[in-house]
Amino acid sequence: MESLSCIVDSRDVLGEGPVWEPVSGRVFWFDIKGRKLHWHAPEDGGGGTWDLPLRCSAAAPRARGGLIVACEAGLAAFDTETGDLELVEAVDLGVGFRSNDGKIDVGGRFWWSSMDDDGGRRPGALFRTTGDGVTEKVLEGIHIPNTVSCSPGGDRLYVADSKLQTLFVHDVDPHTGALSNGRVFADTKGTDGAPDGSAVDVEGYLWNAQWGAWRIVRYAPDGTIDRIVEVPVAQPSSCAFGGPDMATLFVTSAREGLSAEALARQPQAGGLFAFRPGVTGLSLPSFAG
Repeated sequence: MESLSCIVDSRDVLGEGPVWEPVSGRVFWFDIKGRKLHWHAPEDGGGGTWDLPLRCSAAAPRARGGLIVACEAGLAAFDTETGDLELVEAVDLGVGFRSNDGKIDVGGRFWWSSMDDDGGRRPGALFRTTGDGVTEKVLEGIHIPNTVSCSPGGDRLYVADSKLQTLFVHDVDPHTGALSNGRVFADTKGTDGAPDGSAVDVEGYLWNAQWGAWRIVRYAPDGTIDRIVEVPVAQPSSCAFGGPDMATLFVTSAREGLSAEALARQPQAGGLFAFRPGVTGLSLPSFAG
């Protein structure tokens, strides 16, 4: 396994939502609080940033090009050539709520969540959007919904409630996307960390960024800890596999809430990190809508 390093010192207030776009060979990620979308091309080191008119947090590549984006107003289409963001489906998340985590599953459905921007004081929700543009609220009562990642077979969906320091797993109907049999998968209770965003590898193991714990944890399908990777920042926020061989794990992080003293100890907080963990990630489809 190659060691983890900071590849873009973006200093995001709340870095989130990394996603690999294979056609352009770029990784995209957001600074939710900074209202920015960044990109980085590992092959040539290129990169850039767009300012956004809305708080956006998660995305997936679209089959027609660009990205489908979860934002505080619902779902939007982002043109990665022009930088234009166009709202395609308004979803009322509630006053003071914004979008949070999100990923596409192996069946092409885009799963995304909402949360109270006041630290998840009020519970948020999980939404499912199909390729034909139908959005449904499928789970409620989750204060800080994160992870939102499927198993290789598409028959499981992992969802974290970071406020409860708990990862849950749900069975997924492969035809309808209906969830059932929600149960505890793992938790971080008794530690300083909370499970945040995740990515699943081809072996069915879940890689979870743990906010406040300075680490990424790889969980086996039975919920036991397989590996712990230390990171040089306290608040890793999410991760996604990418690169031409899908063998690089990209990790976002945040500076939000850190004191000047804390930032002095972790100057790369808010940056994008990467390492090659020795296993490849799922090659997820593009969103058809």
